[in-house]
Amino acid sequence: MPREENQVNVYDPYESLNRKSYHFTDELDRRLIEPAADIYIEYVPEAIQRPVSNFYRNLSYPSVVLNSFLQGKIRQGFSDTMRFVINTTIGVGGLSDMAGHMGFEEHNEDFGQTLAVWGMDSGPYLFIPAYGPSNSRDVADIPVSVFADGLFYLAYVLSGPVIIPLAILRIIEKRASFSGPMKIRDESALDPYLFVREGYMQQREYQIYDGNPPISHYDDLLTDDLDDPAEINPIEADPTETSPTS
Repeated sequence: MPREENQVNVYDPYESLNRKSYHFTDELDRRLIEPAADIYIEYVPEAIQRPVSNFYRNLSYPSVVLNSFLQGKIRQGFSDTMRFVINTTIGVGGLSDMAGHMGFEEHNEDFGQTLAVWGMDSGPYLFIPAYGPSNSRDVADIPVSVFADGLFYLAYVLSGPVIIPLAILRIIEKRASFSGPMKIRDESALDPYLFVREGYMQQREYQIYDGNPPISHYDDLLTDDLDDPAEINPIEADPTETSPTS
């Protein structure tokens, strides 16, 4: 289990720069990515959206397998390996979640969580332009996720006219999956930057502790919110999703 940190306060010493990065990313999203995602949601049937989502989740699943083993979750690691193999083969490249139907649970592990399990503190909060919320610990996951992603290796097999649309579709599909939380942010958050920041940190706590954060973390969070009402998060982060990019 990860070492419990002394406080849940978000360490955001680069808030001024982070806010600029957030606004740049938000503008990019609203002008380019959100309109494409809205078209995808409206015109692509659910019967197609679901296999597309399965396909991209399966492509990135080797990272889950790797980090399950790195965290010492040996039994889970073998289960995740079987899940990936079954969905890649019987599930036709992951289009169908056959492993899920066979009882192999889907997990969410990454190298940021692994570093937390190994005892590394989260460090300062960061908002990376065109990428989204992170921190100095989680940013280490970016290269690991890239090299453990099946799309990275498909790029060596498929030509540009094929791999580029696949990469673009992944971005659109990912943004479409955040459509609901994004609308709640726009309608409810007095300060969208704080909404995203607090939601991200709560979500990461949930993921690092496999859905069972220490009770003291919730107590500290409640105390922080009472001390500073301006930073109350209108909703809880969705523990089943990775955080939005804006």
